Amino acid sequence: MAFDIKKKEEIMDDLITFSKAKDYYARIGKAWKSGYLLYGPPGTGKSTMIAAIANFLKYDVYDLELTAVKSNTELRKLLIETSRTSIIVIEDIDCSLELTGQRKKKKLKDGDKKEESTDPVKKKDAEEDGGEEQNSKVTLSGLLNFIDGI
Repeated sequence: MAFDIKKKEEIMDDLITFSKAKDYYARIGKAWKSGYLLYGPPGTGKSTMIAAIANFLKYDVYDLELTAVKSNTELRKLLIETSRTSIIVIEDIDCSLELTGQRKKKKLKDGDKKEESTDPVKKKDAEEDGGEEQNSKVTLSGLLNFIDGI
């Protein structure tokens, strides 16, 4: 993986500092968690970077598919079961949570259900799930609360 040497050293120093700071986080009452937002088009090294970080820290990697999680409670249970020294990868988070879903549901509640019935992907998913749409009820708030240690 080609990387600017200064940026690489900066990231490695940050990772080392974090990995040794468990007692500090406990003293100040914060969850011992850290995060990196990796973005870019496919093939730009995001997965390679995750693998390199996991290898460097000797941490486990968990790939979390938010669309398969049915509720905030289920999300919490899944994340609690991960090891303390792990990297949790949430790919395409912008596509995994329906951030404006509540507004759409309110509009559709009393009126036109056309959007639901014309979406071929939703129709196919509903057919595969026995005729009912199985939408994830994970909220951005629930995800952020867990990440923040609440």
